[in-house]
Amino acid sequence: MENDKLKENAYVCYNCNHHFRISAPERLRLLADNGEYQEFSAGLSSLNPLDFPEYEERVTSAKEKSGLDEAVKTVVCKILGREAVVMVMSFQFMGGSMGSVVGEKITRGILLAAQRGLPCILFTASGGARMQEGILSLMQMSKTSHAIALLEQTRMPFIVVLTDPTTGGVTASFAMLGDVTLAEPNALIGFAGPRVIEGTIKQKLPPGFQRAEFLQEKGFVDRVVPRKDLKSTLAFLMDAHLEIQGVSK
Repeated sequence: MENDKLKENAYVCYNCNHHFRISAPERLRLLADNGEYQEFSAGLSSLNPLDFPEYEERVTSAKEKSGLDEAVKTVVCKILGREAVVMVMSFQFMGGSMGSVVGEKITRGILLAAQRGLPCILFTASGGARMQEGILSLMQMSKTSHAIALLEQTRMPFIVVLTDPTTGGVTASFAMLGDVTLAEPNALIGFAGPRVIEGTIKQKLPPGFQRAEFLQEKGFVDRVVPRKDLKSTLAFLMDAHLEIQGVSK
């Protein structure tokens, strides 16, 4: 019964407003009109280019536990009647780590938005680059960033929603390249962990450091948006961006 009540409230606590982490399919159920969407680039799966020990077993286990093919799901759907390319990362799949397939799917999503003249929305949730793929994982930072530059030329909006957690190489690349950057309440957002930073600068970090509200105060996040308001906020931003750019839909 408690789980049913939580699901009805979009997995947000009634008492403390804590936003629980949700999977990519659950995110799309909440976001897409009638929960309907058309997935593309499905079935892509990571290989083991560096022959990293037990990597294939880790990927297989992640697929079984999460029910996903990879750490990102890419779809076309409507949000309050506005069609958009939506990409949703899922922390449940190997901590949302960015490997070659994640980078490829996100790049394909961005390029599809450019080709079809659609807004592009990305929900991030990641611990960073996937260590089992080494430099190939880090290459996805530049690859996705270049695709975003191509999308910009079409005047289609790229909207990023930072969810808990968004860290590492994802933060250092496509997560911070949105025309508008939103975040869910109290989401952990950063590059290195606070202990690493404190050890480097030899200073105590301020309260709330690397949380969404702190980053909004410092200008890294445009707005912290509760989950219940995300659909209407995204619809407004898509309309406003297209109107400002003079793009008719």
